[in-house]
Parts: sequence; structure tokens; C-alpha cells
Amino acid sequence: MWSTEDGSNTFCINELPLLLRKLQQAFFLIDENNIQKAATGGSLSFLQNSDAKNCLALCPAQSIFALGDPTFCADYGVRYPYMAGSMANGIASVELVEALANADMLASFGAAGLMIHEIEKAILRLKESLGDKPFAFNLIYSPNEKGHEDSVVDLYLKHDVTLVETSAYMKLTLPVVRYRLTGIHKDEAGNVVVPNKIIAKASRIELATHWFSPAPEKLVNQLVEQGLLTAEQAELAKQIPMAQDLTVEADSGGHTDNRPAITLLPTIIALRDRLQRQYQYKSPLRVGAAGGIGTPGSALAAFAMGAAYIVTGTVNQACRESGSSDLVRNMLANAEQADVTMAPAVDMFEMGVKLQVLKRGTMFAMRGNKLYDIYKEYDSIDAIPAVERERLEKTVFKMSLEDVWDTTKAFFNERDPAEISKAEQNPKHKMALIFRWYLGLSSRWANAGVEDRQVDYQIWCGPAMGAFNEWTRDSFLETPEARDAVTVAMNILFGAAVMNRIHVISKQGVKLDDELTQYRPLPLNEIEQYLAG
Repeated sequence: MWSTEDGSNTFCINELPLLLRKLQQAFFLIDENNIQKAATGGSLSFLQNSDAKNCLALCPAQSIFALGDPTFCADYGVRYPYMAGSMANGIASVELVEALANADMLASFGAAGLMIHEIEKAILRLKESLGDKPFAFNLIYSPNEKGHEDSVVDLYLKHDVTLVETSAYMKLTLPVVRYRLTGIHKDEAGNVVVPNKIIAKASRIELATHWFSPAPEKLVNQLVEQGLLTAEQAELAKQIPMAQDLTVEADSGGHTDNRPAITLLPTIIALRDRLQRQYQYKSPLRVGAAGGIGTPGSALAAFAMGAAYIVTGTVNQACRESGSSDLVRNMLANAEQADVTMAPAVDMFEMGVKLQVLKRGTMFAMRGNKLYDIYKEYDSIDAIPAVERERLEKTVFKMSLEDVWDTTKAFFNERDPAEISKAEQNPKHKMALIFRWYLGLSSRWANAGVEDRQVDYQIWCGPAMGAFNEWTRDSFLETPEARDAVTVAMNILFGAAVMNRIHVISKQGVKLDDELTQYRPLPLNEIEQYLAG
């Protein structure tokens, strides 16, 4: 039973959406003469009282910060359990990282696919513009670019980049182990100090196991033999995981195994618990969630399943700060959940690895898959039937394959000359490099907004984009011009907190009209006012 007291108030049930947004304000739902009302203040009692009203539900205060694991925020110096993932080729741009960092959120620069000097330029800018504010850089598995991963690690160590988000790893490598263990030492209190942190991404148990385990002894020993680690540091390495944080990558844009988050996330959380018990790490392991997160509902679902933090990707590409083009942002704004498909990945083309891309408005996926089919069927460019080759030159490459090879050689002469020598001795590898020319440039054409190549745009995109578009339909966030990364992020987080309050009420058996329980996007200044109380 609910009884009124000094300072208590009752409200028409139509005021419920406003009360739900006041996260710091606990309130009750009461029955007053068979009419549902909301009430603040007052008192509850199990005793019957003629002046008391029947209490239907209690809605406690809700904090955004309580959605995830507060230790994630504390360890990385951010306020919110939210991270923007590192979409490659600078799509996760310096502007995107700056915007989110200045809003006390974590973001990772999309270094994959960029030249060393481009990555260094981004490091220097972010170091200058953000100072001590946290940010991350991407480190991607690069089996087809010998020495590139090592060079990126050298660059990160040189400029004291102490947080990386790893992606697409199929196994642990010497460079990533070197990054993690460089500078490991004990402080005066005897605690193991690890300067370099990794937030890993994985979608398979075997890979997650590697990240949540200490560095492989074989690789550690190699670093000792090369003089890059001391014997003492090698011993300390046994006490820490390769990554304290692992992001479960479900059905995402780009590299993905298309795993459903609803089964993958609990599986990796169970693995985390088992490995934490096995190794007894002083700093407990954490699991975040990515892939399919583009609405408050999907964010709340991830948190409810135990995610310490969430990571978004495709929805950030649709924002003004992304390193993509206005043409791409407009294409993404029209995407629906079924408008995605799989296509060959340029960085692992020969291995048959695929990634998820937008199929609406572009023929990239169809043409990329055709190139891979030809690669599998023939041993060289010369073996391709003349009719097929002519079709490729006319519709896909829009130049002769000889000219494509000339531009490819110029690229690899700067990036990795050994690839040219290998191609000249191996015709099938030469064909792969020529085909990778198209796959590599297709994303750059998209980022640059090259109009006459729009049909060939490679746009990394997951079904979260379609869900986001449906949620923002008929709101101010419907148009690409209005989408900025901070407003999107805060609406997802704030909306998740509001929806959690609705969930608490519904689980107490209260049925509410749908229009009272819908969270629609709000301007950033309104969210900030609600959070300020």
C-alpha cells in the first residue's frame, strides 16, 4: 500500500514517459479508484490503510553507469561503458575519436588498411588534441603483409600508444605479444604493472581462450631470445592475460562470423569465468558485446546478458564525424536489416575469408565474389577465358589488367616490395594481387565519395544499421545530416536505461499502453538536462 506524505505527488499516467527519463527519480505506480497513476515520495506499507492506495509497482532510480561494469570505466578513465570500434581505413576517424573522447567515451582509431605515415599522423594529432584523455588504436592481423604488423607495433611503442583494439586475429602473433609485454614490471608494492593494454575482438571460443590466457610460452621465449624481453619479464607474463577485455563480435559489419549474440555472449562469459578461476588473475577478466547493437533495446539486451561494455560500429560510420563520404552516409540511411551480404576480404582474399557489407545500391559483393570464384578456378590471369577477361576489364576494373598490374606494382613497391617478387614467380599470386586491387580500392572509393564508382562501393555494414534506421524513423535522427556520434551514443545508452525502467515495471505485472513505453531519440541537450537532474 502507498500512502501520501509531505512532499509526495501524484501524476496522470500520461506523465509516465517524463518520469521514466528522470533516471535519478524513483517513483511508484498506484491504483487510485481503478485508475493508474504515478506517484513520487510517500511511503509503502504492507498494512491495510483506508487512506492508502494500492501500489502496483516500484520503479527505482537507474544510472547509466550501472548498465555495464564500472571497473571498465575506471580502468580506462571514461564515464560510460560504451566504445566506438575501429572501422578500417580511417572510417573510425580522428574526428570521431575526438568527439567521443571529449564526451568521456572510448573510441578506437581505424588504423587498418592505412600506411604507416598515415597512422603516425593520426597518433600525433590525437596526442595533441586529446592530451591525457583515453583513446585506442586498431591493430589488425595481417598475414598477407609481412612485416606490417611489426611496423605498426613499433610505431605504437615509439609514440606510447598504450591501448589497442585488436581485430581479425586467427592466432596470436609475435608482434601482438611483443606489444602486450613490452615494459611489464613490478612496482614497489610487488604488483605486476602492464603499460600496454589490449581490448581484443573475437567470435570463437578457441580465439577467446588465447586472449584470456597468458601469452604463449613459445612466443615469449622467442622475444627473450631476441633480447626484447628479459627472463624476469617472461616470468611476469605468466601472471597476466593477453587481454583483460574481450569484445564478443557477433553479427557485425566487416570481419564477422555472423554469430548470434544471444548464444555467443553467454558462451564467452562462461569461458571467462572458467579461465578466471583457472588463472586467478588479480584484475578480473571482462567481456563486452559488439555486432547488432544499434538501438537502446539491443544495448539493454547485451547489458542484461552480462556485457561489461558495448561496442558500436556501423552506426558510427553513418555519423558526420566518420571518415566516410556523404554518399555512403545517405546509402546507409536507407539500409534495412536484410540489405547486407558477405563478400571477400581484401586482407585475407586468398584464404577465402569474407566480411559483411551493404548490398543495397552497390554491386561490390556480387563482383567481389565473382573475382574469388575466378581465382579459385584458374591458376593465372592468362588462363582466364578471353570473354571473361574482357568482361572483367570492362565492368569491374574499367582498365586493362596489364594497367591494373602496373598500378599494383607501384603500390607494393612502396608498401612491401617482396610481394612483387613473389608475384613474378607465382602467377596465381599475381592474379590475387590484381584482384585485391579492386577489393582494396572499393572501400577507398566509398570513403572518398568517388561518384562514378558508386556501384563498386565496399561499405562495411551489419544488420544493426537497418535496426537503427527503423528506430530513428520520423525522428530528428532520421536524416544523415543530424547524426553525430555523441548524440547517437547517448541516445543508445540513455534509451537503454529508460527501457530498463520500463522492463522493471513490466516484470511486476503492470501492463502499460505501448505509447507510454516507447523511447524515441532525444536531442543531446535534453538528455544532458535529464542526467543533470
